[in-house]
Amino acid sequence: MLICHLHNRRGFVIVSKRFLQFKIMAGWNESQLRKYNIKVDKIPTLQYDDPKVDSLLSNNKPVLIKGSKLVSQVLKWDLDYLTEHMNSICCNVLVSKNHKFKYYDQKKITPNMTFKPISRPSPMIFSEFAKKIKDWKKGDSRLYMQQVLNNSISQRIVSDFVMFNWDWIMSKQKACKWGSLTSNLLLIAQEGNVTPCHYDEQQNMFASIRGYKRFILFPPSEFECLYPHPVHHPYDRQSQVDFDNPDFIKFPKFKEACGYEVIVGPEDVLYIPMYWFHHVESLMHGGCTVSVNFWFKAGSVEKIEYPLLDHQKMVIMRNVEKMLAEALHDPNEVGNMLNTIVLGRYTSDTN
Repeated sequence: MLICHLHNRRGFVIVSKRFLQFKIMAGWNESQLRKYNIKVDKIPTLQYDDPKVDSLLSNNKPVLIKGSKLVSQVLKWDLDYLTEHMNSICCNVLVSKNHKFKYYDQKKITPNMTFKPISRPSPMIFSEFAKKIKDWKKGDSRLYMQQVLNNSISQRIVSDFVMFNWDWIMSKQKACKWGSLTSNLLLIAQEGNVTPCHYDEQQNMFASIRGYKRFILFPPSEFECLYPHPVHHPYDRQSQVDFDNPDFIKFPKFKEACGYEVIVGPEDVLYIPMYWFHHVESLMHGGCTVSVNFWFKAGSVEKIEYPLLDHQKMVIMRNVEKMLAEALHDPNEVGNMLNTIVLGRYTSDTN
């Protein structure tokens, strides 16, 4: 399947009408999706009690889980309710001049580096954040809140937080032998916001409360097609490819990238395995989205078996980059040394 379809126009129209009718009933339609020329398949969708869920989780395979009731008790968390109970709480808010929110590591910005992030942190109290979203008009900066849920939020929100279906989520942690729960983030995004393609180093259970988000996931095996920034770069773990306008001269293998697509709606839980790339967008013209994610450590050290798994190879590559940067005392020399090691030695036809 291509996200940007169009082969047989007559057949496409017939399929599209049926497809759109179904999606409208589901709460969204295809016109709300941004268009990319990327090959995708569908992520499996299973009920929470399907035995295949644990199998997919244990094998680091994404799955959309229905019926878990993980966040069913907080479906009332809209802007009005949250403003009432988080009114004066100072929250972590990102601001962007366009629709993209690309994360960066402030500690990796060096004095001699020319780096201009496309989004920046702008802490503000919740009531101000909510008002800016409600009053937003075309041309204004966009906002995206990412607030850690802890005891400092408010007593009512903490009481709601306790009502999550903790028995279910912790049973998944135990079954998969993940490490400890490290944090929960409350995520509130404007319609049309995009988090460009990146990967994380923890297991992520993403639970939707309000609105719809579209995810495009890529397995670790697609590493060379997605061209992540070097480890020492502030955009570490982020793809360099602009999905809206890909540069196929600079990033030719992106044409070969194959991913998986899913729309996540209220009460759905999406498992995003560690080291899986994911591109995320709040659907256009769909109102703001509210969601919570559950971050878990990777767990005990995996038994090393050969051939190595793709995410294990990613860990090795990251460590090689880090060690070279430390040894050379100049991250800018890492690429040159890697080229010297490889070119003509590991790239020759005789090898």
